[in-house]
Amino acid sequence: MTVLPDDGLSLAAEFPDANLEQWHGLVAGVLRKSGKEVSGTAAEDALSTALEDGLRTRPLYTAHDAAPDPGFPGFAPFVRGARAEGNTTGGWDVRQRHAVADNTAVLTDLENGVTSLWLVAGEGGVPVASLGKVLDGVYLDLAPVALDAGGQFASAAQELLRLYDERGIDGTAARGSLGADPLGHQARTGEAPDFAPVVPLARRCAEEYPGLRALTVDALAYHEAGGSAAQELGASIATGVAYLRELTEAGLSVEQACAQLEFRYAATADQFLTIAKLRAARRLWARVAEVCGAPGAGAQAQHAVVSPVMMTRRDPWVNMLRATIATLAAGVGGADAVTVLPFDHALGLPDAFARRIARNTSTILVEESHLSRVTDPAGGSWYVERLTDELAEAAWRFFRTIERDGGQAAVLRSGRLRTDLATTWAQRSKKLATRREPVTGVSEFPFLSEKPVVRDPAPEQPAGGLPRVRRDEAYEELRARSDAHLAATGSRPRVYLAAIGPAAAHTARTTFAANLFQAGGIEPVTEGTFEASGATEVCLCSSDALYEERAEDAAGTLKAEGARHVFLAGRPGQYSGVDSYVFAGCDAVAVLTATLDRMGVS
Repeated sequence: MTVLPDDGLSLAAEFPDANLEQWHGLVAGVLRKSGKEVSGTAAEDALSTALEDGLRTRPLYTAHDAAPDPGFPGFAPFVRGARAEGNTTGGWDVRQRHAVADNTAVLTDLENGVTSLWLVAGEGGVPVASLGKVLDGVYLDLAPVALDAGGQFASAAQELLRLYDERGIDGTAARGSLGADPLGHQARTGEAPDFAPVVPLARRCAEEYPGLRALTVDALAYHEAGGSAAQELGASIATGVAYLRELTEAGLSVEQACAQLEFRYAATADQFLTIAKLRAARRLWARVAEVCGAPGAGAQAQHAVVSPVMMTRRDPWVNMLRATIATLAAGVGGADAVTVLPFDHALGLPDAFARRIARNTSTILVEESHLSRVTDPAGGSWYVERLTDELAEAAWRFFRTIERDGGQAAVLRSGRLRTDLATTWAQRSKKLATRREPVTGVSEFPFLSEKPVVRDPAPEQPAGGLPRVRRDEAYEELRARSDAHLAATGSRPRVYLAAIGPAAAHTARTTFAANLFQAGGIEPVTEGTFEASGATEVCLCSSDALYEERAEDAAGTLKAEGARHVFLAGRPGQYSGVDSYVFAGCDAVAVLTATLDRMGVS
């Protein structure tokens, strides 16, 4: 039965109206039971989560959480999408990355769901002279090509344009990007940007290849250096503005210049932040176009890439789940093209299975989940709209500081941007070290006996500029030490978990301690006696009540049996014989590093 609004049946009529003050009171009551005395807005603050860039996620959003009008899809400020139809006609562009000259892999991808190619060329990729070989058998009028050639962008672009001409591809049929990104190359290598080839390349695209974009604003360099979402956005807008200046000073109109740019952003497993980031990016670029006097030219072309920072070497199968969430967020956020990195990306060159899973991720989301059938499905969510606005504000502030200091090239040259990104990464590293930001399969629920996944090494990437970081790098170093010890001695470093009392008293902390030590490659031993375990260190695991009764005696006994270091799983106390404490929120990396050092694991 369908009840229409004018049928006279109001299902909520018998219930009293609720208001925010009542909700605050209910929240305060619940928090009071856990020992927190708060009231009013302080109750809401107690349930809020701090994000980077000074943002906070609150537990409740209502119609009072106003955000600027996002407009309509395809119209300024383009928050809801660069095109009125969004991706409803055929889904987003499934763009697969290729960094080696493997024509078979390219054709296999295109025959099985991939709709465009992202070719890394030049240093760290496909030799420019081999582009024709790699694209042999590819219908270049049907499959767009996005080049990424770093400092060799001019020669790579000329080679691709030569292939178009050689194969009789009409200029109006060519689609994709030539990938010129002098400032991105400066960020990656520290080399001074060369803008000389950019203008003639952009002018040729504008006149002969209207479907090609000459420049790419690649924000991955700032994301991979540890930058926050606002820093990634701010740096990308500063780069885009620098390119607009170069092109318009050379005689191109603002409309022509905007049409030459494509923006590349990272998509992470933080679903809502990724959605908001892509929406905020469009708002920011629309504002730039508006200030330049061409509001209709501000529709940003977006290429979203699954974040390399979150891809792990250990338990790489979990990367499939991370990539799925990131791809979903990129699609919901309105990206025009999406690249799903294979789950073994951090290990080297992906194999055929990993590439198949990567391309099928988008296929399932588009064809089976019908995710693209609704334009801007997150639009109207009070949380998403508010987060989009707050992130755009934070990014605009960061962009203005870059402009104040001379622009993108200047802050790269001076090292100011490197310092900003390093500061952000240092703060995030603390969260990773304390497991406030968990990495499943690495810092949480590690699989110590997993069989290593081995891949052929990927080409060496350009270096000399901003660093490339990964979330798992601190734990990866610890696991590598454990692996070396295993190879040298035939066994891993061990810690004995001394459970005190019945299972109900110790299971929670035994499980906690086992996960903690395995994150550093240390094998927990729970069976038998301490003397038979082969361990030199021990961790007491039980309830607070039993610790009061038996912790000191247990520590003394274990020390007498040869234990060199006694941990206690729980909040720090004053127990004689206990050397250190491990607990939720402790610096796991510091604890594990010190433990391996004491064990002589180099």
